Amino acid sequence: MFNKNLKYYRLKNNFTKTKLASMVGVSTMAITHYESGERRPDMPVIKLLAEALNVKVTDFLVSRNENLVFSHEEFRKNGKLNKSQQDYVRESVEEYFSRFFESVELLGGEVLPEAPRINTVDLSEDIEENALRLRRYLKLAESGPVGNLMELLENKGVLVYMIDIENDGFSGINGTVNDRPYIAVNKNMTAERLRTTLGHELAHFAFKWPDEMDENQKEKMATAISGAFLLPEIDAKRELGVHRKSIKTDMFMICEEYGVAMSLLVMRAKNCGIINESVCRNYFINLNRTGGRKNEKSRIPMEKPSLFPQLVYRAVNEDEITIQKGAELLQIPFEEVANHCCFVGA
Repeated sequence: MFNKNLKYYRLKNNFTKTKLASMVGVSTMAITHYESGERRPDMPVIKLLAEALNVKVTDFLVSRNENLVFSHEEFRKNGKLNKSQQDYVRESVEEYFSRFFESVELLGGEVLPEAPRINTVDLSEDIEENALRLRRYLKLAESGPVGNLMELLENKGVLVYMIDIENDGFSGINGTVNDRPYIAVNKNMTAERLRTTLGHELAHFAFKWPDEMDENQKEKMATAISGAFLLPEIDAKRELGVHRKSIKTDMFMICEEYGVAMSLLVMRAKNCGIINESVCRNYFINLNRTGGRKNEKSRIPMEKPSLFPQLVYRAVNEDEITIQKGAELLQIPFEEVANHCCFVGA
């Protein structure tokens, strides 16, 4: 797996093949051969590669789970990620879930919840109905706030990964690992945007999308479904009232309760007929004057995946692996794993 690890660390460092080749003193074609697995460099070159990429030689030698079959959703055609960044996202997903499934295999496949079936929900022309169907898909109540969405998805058999990528143009992607759905999201987003992205990607793999629907239409609908999924119409009208003439600060309380940004709440209020088009438009004009949605203040705690660390800590505590191996799997300090693997009261 040297070739896969080399490509992963090169992309993680945002190096082109040419740049890495010049740092190491080999040709660009040599890097291509190393990453394709056609050739393997000798140890002096491997050491130079490790130095250039700021990793240990042993990082190149970490095995990958060859029994995993990945299927990645295509990136949006008008997205802001270049090809190298797209490759990095895919490589990061595969590297992460290779470590994840090593912990699963240590404990037995039964530790994972049954995976939901993908592309099975009929798509309606009505956004509110689609949001209800998405809630039913996850066996949730048809109204009320959705709590920690990331942990909820993990408990429903959906794998979640937070990828560290400095690009506002990337929110998330979905796909499957051995037919089990996954969602990868950009960790450098607000907690509210992260929840909206989870709902958006969930809609992508839950519904049966018509082949003739163009990409822009599909994206708009998935975004609208996500908003209605997080804040159903019945809740919007109960919380806001059936009619409002303006946007007031009391609405921040509803944002916190439902885990959504004010911009999403305003759009939901418009779509549900609570505010008119003019009120909505004026809000976004004022928002754009202050930097737009990217500068909206986050008002809720950040959600994080918990399944992977739980599996690793369990494997350590059941003496399936050492603390050091647990730290390697989670890529965190030894002490952090040790603190989660001691006797209660110790």
